[in-house]
Amino acid sequence: MKKIKDFCEKDRLEQPLLIKEVRNGTTNKGAPYLSLILQDSSGVIDAKFWDVKPEDTAKIAVGRVAVFGFEVLLYNQNLQLRINRVKDFEEGSVSLEEFVISSSRSENERKNELNDLINSIKNPVYHQIVTAMLDKIGEKYMTYPAASRIHHSYLGGLSEHSLSMARLADMICRHYPQLDRDLLIAGALLHDTGKTAEMSGPVTTEYTLEGKLEGHISIANGWLSETVAELHLENTEEAILLHHMILSHHGHYEFGSPVLPMLQEAEVLCLIDNLDARMNTLRTALEATKPGMWTGKLFALENRQFYRPKGSE
Repeated sequence: MKKIKDFCEKDRLEQPLLIKEVRNGTTNKGAPYLSLILQDSSGVIDAKFWDVKPEDTAKIAVGRVAVFGFEVLLYNQNLQLRINRVKDFEEGSVSLEEFVISSSRSENERKNELNDLINSIKNPVYHQIVTAMLDKIGEKYMTYPAASRIHHSYLGGLSEHSLSMARLADMICRHYPQLDRDLLIAGALLHDTGKTAEMSGPVTTEYTLEGKLEGHISIANGWLSETVAELHLENTEEAILLHHMILSHHGHYEFGSPVLPMLQEAEVLCLIDNLDARMNTLRTALEATKPGMWTGKLFALENRQFYRPKGSE
C-alpha cells in the first residue's frame, strides 16, 4: 500500500484510506459531489468525488476507512485525488495503525521528558498543582491532539506541543533571568489541558458539545479551580497566577482569551504558544512540498504560501 507522502502526480491507485472530513457540494449544473480529506499514517490529502451516487455516499462517513479508486492530480501546486469509485473496507485486512498519524516522538520519550520537567519545578505549590492536574487528566494528556486540523493535530500532539513549549520556555528563561521559570514551565504544561475535553479523541478528531459551548480555556480554568480547592491552595498567589496563565494564553480577546496577558510570563507563554504552533504548521506543509515549489495557502498563517528552497531535504 503506497503512503500518501509518496503519492506522485498521475498515479492511479486503489487502496484503503481513512475519511477525516466530508463536505457536500453541488456543481453549477446541479450535480452532487463530495470534498474529502483522506488520511493515512503519513499524512492527509484533499480529494474530490465528482458525480457521486447515493450508493457511494452510503459508504463514506467521517471516521470510516473505505477503499478508494483514484488518480493523483496536481492542483494549485498541491497534489489532490480525483476519486472514481469507492468500496467497503474489509475490517482486519489492514491494521488500523496504518491510518493514524502520531507524534514522531515515542510516548515513553514524552513521558520521561514530562517527568523531568515536573521534577525541575522547585516551587512546591506549582509542583503540587501541576502534578495533581496531570493526574486528573491521566493518559489523555499523552494521546490527545493539540487541535483538530491546524497544528499538532495527531495522536500525541497535545503533549508534544506542551513539551516543546516547555523546552522553549526553559531556554528563554536562561536568556531572560528575570522570568519566573517555575511559573512559565507550569503554564506551558497546563495551558491546553482543556483540549482533552474540548475534542473527541486522537483519530477522527471533532469538537465535543462541551468543547463547542465552553472552549478549552474555560474548561482548563475550571479544572484548575477544582484542583487547587482539593489541595487547599486556592488562596495562594501561585494558583491565581496560574489561572491568569491559562486564561490569557491566546493573547487577544478575539482569539478567545477573556483577559490579556498582564504578567511577563503570560506574555512569553502566548508568544511561544504561537511560535510552536506556527512552526509545526510550516513543518507539516513544507514536508509535503517538493524543493523548488510552494506550499498551498496556509489558513493559520494569514493564507500565505511558503517556498521550499531547492536542495532542502
